[in-house]
Amino acid sequence: MKVAVAGCCHGALDKMYETLELLQRRHNVRPDLLLCCGDFQAVRNEADLRCMAVPAKYRHMQTFYRYYSGEKKAPVLTVFIGGNHEASNHLQELPYGGWVAPNIYYLGYAGVVRFRGVRIGGISGIFKSHDYRKGHFECPPYNQQTIRSAYHVRNIEVFKLKQLKRPMDIFMSHDWPRSIYHYGNKKQLLKMKSFFRQEVESNTLGSPAASELLQHLKPTYWFSAHLHVKFAAFMQHETNSKEELPKATKFLALDKCLPHRDFLQIIEVEHDPNAGDSLEYDAEWIAVLKATNSLVNVTQSSWNMPEKNGLHAKWDYSATEEAIKEVLEELNHNLTIPCNFTLTAACYDPSKPQKNVEPVHTINPQTTEFCAQFGLTDINDRIQQAKEEGSGRGEYEAEEEEEEMDSTGSAEEPSEYSTDNSGLSSINPDEIMLDEEGGDEDLSTCSVDPSPDHPPEFSTSFSDIRIMPDSMAVSSDDAMDSNNEELDKCGASRQGEEKSSTERPLKRISGDENGNSGVKKIKRRNQAIYAAEDEEKTD
Repeated sequence: MKVAVAGCCHGALDKMYETLELLQRRHNVRPDLLLCCGDFQAVRNEADLRCMAVPAKYRHMQTFYRYYSGEKKAPVLTVFIGGNHEASNHLQELPYGGWVAPNIYYLGYAGVVRFRGVRIGGISGIFKSHDYRKGHFECPPYNQQTIRSAYHVRNIEVFKLKQLKRPMDIFMSHDWPRSIYHYGNKKQLLKMKSFFRQEVESNTLGSPAASELLQHLKPTYWFSAHLHVKFAAFMQHETNSKEELPKATKFLALDKCLPHRDFLQIIEVEHDPNAGDSLEYDAEWIAVLKATNSLVNVTQSSWNMPEKNGLHAKWDYSATEEAIKEVLEELNHNLTIPCNFTLTAACYDPSKPQKNVEPVHTINPQTTEFCAQFGLTDINDRIQQAKEEGSGRGEYEAEEEEEEMDSTGSAEEPSEYSTDNSGLSSINPDEIMLDEEGGDEDLSTCSVDPSPDHPPEFSTSFSDIRIMPDSMAVSSDDAMDSNNEELDKCGASRQGEEKSSTERPLKRISGDENGNSGVKKIKRRNQAIYAAEDEEKTD
């Protein structure tokens, strides 16, 4: 089975699907499935645009609304996860996943599905330690804090995924698993993205939660996006026992979707030839959702998941074979996901702009049906009940920060990830330091392969698509010769992390402020990303 994988889509669905059609016409290659690793931007109307955490000048309607209205239909089954630039109000309607348009399926906050026997999982959003242990309390209309916290990964999703025992074929996350850069051509990555060096050397680039899932799930493939650079790695997992067979994960980060960019990857995946062409529920995942339903939290209160520490009567919520069998019986062994897409908001009409429409909190019929079928809590219904009772989402008491800034949490906030410095750094986690000579041009496109000794097979006619080589193993000296040394540095860096955090520059430093023209600028990663996109449009 041929699977196409895309990075940050940024709403450019027409471009993405046109590229796939071009691939078919020129090379007779037609993918059976398209996966998108976040920043999909399922924007239906002007109200959705106001729920996207980007500066106002970058809020463009793009083309998703045409697929939502039925004017167009996705030519290939598309499955995606959320990123950090989404219409959060729209995706929030489907916390357990669902159709955002005909033939376009969202995996939810976290989810697992099957297609032709291939097991596909994913987790939406990005990691921020200050929101990680909170419940999903946000709902539109959002304020300056909740418009961002709405897409932050929560520990309950990671906990649910860690209950899975059966093998995973493909997994998606928006941000990279922390430390994955040690298993690829790190030297080339830093050559292309020199401003990653500090985070790589301190081992703080990427998500510690995703790294934990990588170690637990050990999928055959792991795909990510977010950083707008193509990077491949090969991670050999340690076995827990002599009887356990060795497992390895082929990791690939994708570039963003822009014209003349190498943003699509085609891989060949073994599948069940006897399986149907419908997207299916995963019985084990449904059983885990049922088992963990009592853990649903819709408050801002921070809390830890159950663990074997003497404080919890139960800590193992994995699905038993009996529980999985019950799910199959409930569905009469028909796991096909119903095509029950429903319009829940007015669609954008270019001839009748409505710039002042306020976003509203909506209960999606798909979620209502799903929860009723499996006896689950409708998170949005619970949020509305809490609001009506006067004990739901409260406003933050702290002063609202500027629009382009993310809150950084508190240095005293407890965290189960000791290497996370988002609460310690004086620099906004969404900001990165750019070399003055490189400027923003370096963010437009980069590609780092697993090894220069194993070059990929480029399309002979256009550069938007790359066919994955049979092996992504990292074998070059450049890729691996300094790994042990760098890992040692990371350990030393973690020990001195608290000390070094006080020596970092202030949040905002102008190149010519106080006459210091030689000081490097600090720019938001997201602003640089969108600036590069603007440059493409003017070319």
